[in-house]
Amino acid sequence: MQTIDVIIVGGGMVGASLALALARSGMQTALVEQQTLQPGSLSMNDPWQPRVSALTEASIKLLNYLGAWEGIIGQRACAYTHMTVWDGEGTGQVEFDAKSLPQKNLGYIVENDVIRNALLQQLASSTVQCFDQQTTLEYKLSGQGGEIVLENGDVLGAPLLVAADGGESRLRQLSGIPANQMDYKHHALVTTVETALFHHHTARQVFLDSGPLAFLPLQSQGGRHYCSIVWSVLPAEADRIEALSDDAFCQELARAFEHRAGNILKVDQRFRYPLRQRHARQYHRQRVVLVGDAAHTIHPLAGQGVNLGFMDVAVLADELIKAASRGDDYFAAHVLDRYQRRRIGHNSLTMAAMTGFQNLFGANDLGIRWIRNTGLSLTNRLPFIKNMIVDQASGLSKDIPGFLQ
Repeated sequence: MQTIDVIIVGGGMVGASLALALARSGMQTALVEQQTLQPGSLSMNDPWQPRVSALTEASIKLLNYLGAWEGIIGQRACAYTHMTVWDGEGTGQVEFDAKSLPQKNLGYIVENDVIRNALLQQLASSTVQCFDQQTTLEYKLSGQGGEIVLENGDVLGAPLLVAADGGESRLRQLSGIPANQMDYKHHALVTTVETALFHHHTARQVFLDSGPLAFLPLQSQGGRHYCSIVWSVLPAEADRIEALSDDAFCQELARAFEHRAGNILKVDQRFRYPLRQRHARQYHRQRVVLVGDAAHTIHPLAGQGVNLGFMDVAVLADELIKAASRGDDYFAAHVLDRYQRRRIGHNSLTMAAMTGFQNLFGANDLGIRWIRNTGLSLTNRLPFIKNMIVDQASGLSKDIPGFLQ
């Protein structure tokens, strides 16, 4: 059996970034993943990937600290400097602009595969022990740490295990950490579309009776303009839309978006997934600590999912490294309690806000419609409130770890 400091189960964006952050401090770290951890060779000419993230300034600071941001910018990333949100059933609209911020952009839209590939490139030259394409056959958890048995027969042991294995986290379930779950009763349709009009580096979202529809700007190529879309609808409506031909889908999408992107010229393969909210009632137990989707999943309407996960990484790494540097047991309950206190409240508030938005814009009551339209219009006329919202959305809160400031 190999004994190391920390075992991270799950090599997605969040798990890979945590492995890099801990390895930079000198901690012995192992990363276990069912898929490959070998970086690929992506180029501007590769097909667009359907899943994207709207990276905040705080997430960009973390990726830059890990050495991955340069690789992301060198592949494909689209800055957005403006954001427009409006009520499709009313007149309310609010605009946000980067001109009011110290940084040049509100954020970047980046394909998830591009982010992960840049992280894998950094892993390849790090001290992280990577165990990829390995199914974990057995977990043994106790108050003294954990052991895992891999498909190839390797046995790994560590005083601390990190669950970064997604919303259906097996490690979270085995550790006995309970999680609350709520079905949003919507499915998300995601794809990439070519639009007739340039997006002008603007992220746009309309709230329809059927659910929110977002157009996220992607890099133009050869004079052709692209957006990633996330269309949230009821399951029966998703069935109907999914069955449309590409031409019929493009026409219906353009109508739903009020032709603000002009005609939809082309659509890539469409993907669909159900939307659920999950939140663990605690973030650690039996020397297992949760990060990212293993701890919380959220509605994609504000694009905060991976950003919450990256801030989990930053805060957990901050607490573990500080504890180790002062000679404390980095795996001790009081250390993990500090991580939990710093993250669970912020994540809970963000999730509650997303649920509130979903309920507010999903209501058909005329009084509620008047309130939300009035609220959007009023917010748009109050720059200091808009600046507060944008500042909060940037992730640059008072609690951001010192190494990212």
